[in-house]
Amino acid sequence: MSRVKTCCDCGKRLKKDEIALTRKLVDMDAEEFYCMDCLSEFIGCSVQDLKEKIQEFKEQGCTLFL
Repeated sequence: MSRVKTCCDCGKRLKKDEIALTRKLVDMDAEEFYCMDCLSEFIGCSVQDLKEKIQEFKEQGCTLFL
């Protein structure tokens, strides 16, 4: 059984794409992850920008987003 992962900043329960995006944009070996809201603030972009990046990574076949 997998352990539920939560945002290291706000404690929100994370979805798999949020975990993958943290690994892709912050650190491939990350042990702490961000929700979309906190990651957008951390990076300095909008949540919509992050959603578009997720779609791009999926279209490129990035295995983090399977």
